[in-house]
Amino acid sequence: MSKFALTCLMAVLSTTGSGFAADAVRNSAIPMFATDDKTGWQLDRTFGVDDLIAVPGGGPGPITFDKAHPYVPPGRGVPTYRVADLSNPILQDWVKPAMKKANDEVLAGGVAYRAHERCWPAGVPTFDTDVVGAPLFIYQRPNEITVIMEAGPEVRHIYLNVPHSENPKPSWYGESVGHYEGGDTLVIDTIGQNDRTFADNYRTPHTTQMHVTERWKLSADGNSVDVSVDVEDPGGLYNALPRPAALAAHAAANPRRSPLCGEQQPGFRRV
Repeated sequence: MSKFALTCLMAVLSTTGSGFAADAVRNSAIPMFATDDKTGWQLDRTFGVDDLIAVPGGGPGPITFDKAHPYVPPGRGVPTYRVADLSNPILQDWVKPAMKKANDEVLAGGVAYRAHERCWPAGVPTFDTDVVGAPLFIYQRPNEITVIMEAGPEVRHIYLNVPHSENPKPSWYGESVGHYEGGDTLVIDTIGQNDRTFADNYRTPHTTQMHVTERWKLSADGNSVDVSVDVEDPGGLYNALPRPAALAAHAAANPRRSPLCGEQQPGFRRV
């Protein structure tokens, strides 16, 4: 099986009003990722400029920017769009022409494709790393977890303590099932995604064989979450070593706002 892995770090800031109940989290058999509708998780840029960071020891890792065209995120100077490093050895040859075309469009002054800027679903795991302007809100119920990205809104369902369907029909977010482990970790297994999304924010194509496993581990004080993501795609990626990434979270001062994307919005497409 072809495989690459990445690890994401999330941190939560204090809320306005009711805060994060760290004591309740520590004493519960189920990690609570939010205690109210004002707590949301968002990408953290304090660790570096990109979604992914290298682990000690070197070796091939997830796709990052072409060194000749460094990526600069908003808030770090004059922002740029991502230009993928096509020399990364985890890429299979068939994915490179499309990625080069996207690179060339950016270098020619075009606007890079980002799912949420076009009101398109991001898929998994990009759902975890594309939360730039608006947070993820997590709603936990005994048999299901619903995750909402405010900017879409994009809605993801994770069904707890059940097996996968025998042959799930490919869809934008596939079929996600999950369970809790050790009182502090949510494990999510996703299959059945269509091939109309990308495996990362560098527009890396994937196949319908892509299999994603996420582990969301809440810290003992309830103030951070370590998220590791393993992605296997026999049709799209060569073997690579695990790699860390970083996300961050924040507590929104206000409840969820009205969605940015909707039928009343210019450029909206039904998908």
